[in-house]
Amino acid sequence: MTADSFSVQPGVPFPLGAVWNGRGVNFALFSAHAERVELCLFDRKGRKEVDRVTLPVCTDQVWHGYVPEARPGQLYGYRVHGPYCPEAGHRFNANKLLLDPYAKRLHGTIKWTDAHYGYIINSPRADLSFDRRDNAFAMPKCVVVDEAFSWGVEKPHLVPWSDTIIYELHVVGFTKHREQLPKPLRGTFGGLAHPSTIDYLKNLGVTTVELMPVFAFADDRFLEDRGLRNYWGYQPVSLFAPQQRYMTAAGIYDFKTMVLRLHDAGIEVILDVVYNHTAEGDHMGPTLSWRGIDNLSYYRLLPENKRYYLNDSGCGNSLDVNQPRVLQMVMDSLRYWVTKMHVDGFRFDLAPSLGRNPGHFDPRAGFFDAIRQDPVLSRVKLIAEPWDVGENGYQLGNFPQGWTEWNDRTRDAVRRFWRGDMGMMPELAKRLHGSSDLFEGKGRRTWAGINYVSSHDGFTLRDLVSYNQRHNHANGENNQDGHGEPFSFNYGEEGPTADKDIKALRQLQRRNMITTIFLAQGTPMLQAGDEIGRTQQGNNNAYCQDNDIGWLQWKNLPPEDRDFKEFVKRLIRLRKRFPVLRRPWYPHGRETSPTTGFKDLQWVSPDGTDMEAVHWENTANRCMGMLVSGDTPPGLPGVLPAEDEDTLLIVFNAAEHEQMFRTPEGASPYVWQCILDTTNPMRPKGTLNQIAGRPFQAEPRSIYVFTLAPLQEQVE
Repeated sequence: MTADSFSVQPGVPFPLGAVWNGRGVNFALFSAHAERVELCLFDRKGRKEVDRVTLPVCTDQVWHGYVPEARPGQLYGYRVHGPYCPEAGHRFNANKLLLDPYAKRLHGTIKWTDAHYGYIINSPRADLSFDRRDNAFAMPKCVVVDEAFSWGVEKPHLVPWSDTIIYELHVVGFTKHREQLPKPLRGTFGGLAHPSTIDYLKNLGVTTVELMPVFAFADDRFLEDRGLRNYWGYQPVSLFAPQQRYMTAAGIYDFKTMVLRLHDAGIEVILDVVYNHTAEGDHMGPTLSWRGIDNLSYYRLLPENKRYYLNDSGCGNSLDVNQPRVLQMVMDSLRYWVTKMHVDGFRFDLAPSLGRNPGHFDPRAGFFDAIRQDPVLSRVKLIAEPWDVGENGYQLGNFPQGWTEWNDRTRDAVRRFWRGDMGMMPELAKRLHGSSDLFEGKGRRTWAGINYVSSHDGFTLRDLVSYNQRHNHANGENNQDGHGEPFSFNYGEEGPTADKDIKALRQLQRRNMITTIFLAQGTPMLQAGDEIGRTQQGNNNAYCQDNDIGWLQWKNLPPEDRDFKEFVKRLIRLRKRFPVLRRPWYPHGRETSPTTGFKDLQWVSPDGTDMEAVHWENTANRCMGMLVSGDTPPGLPGVLPAEDEDTLLIVFNAAEHEQMFRTPEGASPYVWQCILDTTNPMRPKGTLNQIAGRPFQAEPRSIYVFTLAPLQEQVE
């Protein structure tokens, strides 16, 4: 291809990005303050710039041009001319090749060099200086794509929130060591699309996979200097292109095929997305895309000195979604992943940053209004991580109707209750009730809270019962990173142990914590690998551990971990079987079953009576029952009760000693049939039946789940 191979015509200012129309490619780039925009075209390997053309027209701050000779597969980037004046917020530097914010695929990766910085990196004037080196040799290139894909007839895959069970996983971490996968597919979207993976997910019983970030992201320079790299992916360099190393030669078709195969199996796909910040960091960071295209428009800058960035994300910068074109970019990205990639929803990293209007959090901010009125996005699943590091950044319970939120209050209550902390019963009861104190008063449903005991951010479930302290030395940050108080307990020995009693107790506490999550009102989430005893060796911030610390280990599982997986599967089946565990309305003990005489919700003391203030205020009390009655009128207008609802009694005993517990009596003679016992998960059905009103001995650190049946139906 020669330098005179390309011509440029005016083209059109929409849509933004590089769009193939069957005859040529239209290029459109927003920049409100640029003086000139050059389109750089590269050979197929991305090593040689074969032509450079100026986009001839600027319409409403969008620079555009049409290149008839360009085809899908064409590699390109931009050079944007304008003032370099950091104090005024401008950081244009046409010596830097920039990524198109709307690129659908990238070729190559960032190779770190001082040339990526817009300033002379060792200059005493720091970022006020100006660097003239060309960085194109070390930059990935954007790729023009043909978006055509044959989806065929997709099977219905929308799962009601009340039935949703989320499985949070990492593309690489889940697939890297799975021997059932061909080696080329390990660590890729293709590995998740493989029949063996899908069979595993279906057999486990989850309804929805939540993928950790899959947008193209950067490996931070400071990590590469330590011999590490960005594993989690929370440093985006694109909001449209999938991460290159997760794909095979098939490119974005890998991702689409994965979604199609999961949908065929009835499993939803949710993406963990990062729209609050980018990989360009603070004022000393590199110039890779947005900073060099129009820094003043894309980022939130300090009003008194636009040289510096507002940093509500804690990652150096914050995208300014109050700027109409930035909001458009985020909305276009979301719609692209739904309409073109067919995903079913999103989990928004540091979501309060998207609702700052302009500085304080506002549930009526423009971003939320744009989502609510959008005919596509208003129908998908929306999950907020309800905190950031900005002022008043903790916003759990304050997101708009239709949203769900990661509920760390449930996480911490479950951990502390089973650890044996004093006075935790009132807090645990609120979380078992679906956190009505946080959500109900704002017209939201029980499923608004995403309940979990572990996630990617912190200890795994196994490590929660194996370590008192974080062990993050491998991250190279002097063990100062990660949660300082994880509410964990090692039960006598730090880390792995050969002590049979400690191992048995740890296994019991794993069962207790995960059972509590699946018995609570709300939407349960399981971290991938917790069902097979995954450990990160005490690392509770494995963001840079793209190795055996971060990857799931599938081979040679010990018997106790195989047993635990079967227990988790049984727990998921139990939740699906009993509608009273996933009601869309909050019971408050006001409605009574005409059949059993029990209220829709009763908190039961060990003596079989309703919990009173004296029980709640006793900080040493660690035993209670939760009775959820079927056959009761719904507590919310317009909601119908599920048919044939069973009544459940769930007994929680976190004490280190046995506790006599009297089962409550109903309107007629009943028997409580034990269907789950965490101290004896293999207990045959019917071996712990209790006639209503009689006591039984709850073992130390135990959960029992009973169903109610007429006395004559008791199991012999």
